[in-house]
Amino acid sequence: MIPYNYIVVEGCIGAGKTTLSKMLAEDFNAELVLERFADNPFLPKFYKDPVHYAFPVEMTFLMDRYQQLKNLLSARDLFTEAVIGDYFIDKCIIFSKNNLLPDEYNLYKNVFDTISSFLPKPDMILYLYNDTQQLLQNIARRGREYEKDITAEYLQDIQESYLTYFRQHANMPILLVETAQMDFVANPADYQRIRQLTEQTYPVGIHRITF
Repeated sequence: MIPYNYIVVEGCIGAGKTTLSKMLAEDFNAELVLERFADNPFLPKFYKDPVHYAFPVEMTFLMDRYQQLKNLLSARDLFTEAVIGDYFIDKCIIFSKNNLLPDEYNLYKNVFDTISSFLPKPDMILYLYNDTQQLLQNIARRGREYEKDITAEYLQDIQESYLTYFRQHANMPILLVETAQMDFVANPADYQRIRQLTEQTYPVGIHRITF
């Protein structure tokens, strides 16, 4: 039994958050909420031409995430039913600040602030922290064509943006789990170590976890 009703697994691109979310949801018989990135028609265009497609890609993600969380989470009793998701709605702000021009970001943030206030926040965030070279290897291994031009610099910027955001908004337990030396897919012992983290309670704030 997990002590938190709504857990989010987060991480940079290629961190393995979707895989881990599926494993945890199956183990705990929890509702699984997965990001529908494949439904965003602007994403492949963004990776080829980020200047022109950053705003539509971010707006499309925002509206889709909002609708998904509103429909799936608001209809559930989060006080009694476990939910595990592979994204935190605030990643919209993290990515948009990194990708948008200042005037675009200001407009975007106004929209985000309005609609996100109606959505539930997770009780705990499990952030999978990995080095950029390992992230690039993971991205290459899954073989999505539109991700082949992602650079180490871009991944580093995104990861630093996550950490900065967490330091400024640590209003829930946030576990930063060092996964560079782990393989929770192939090694059951590594998975059990991470699973056990979700079965404990933590005070509000950032907790760096190494094994």
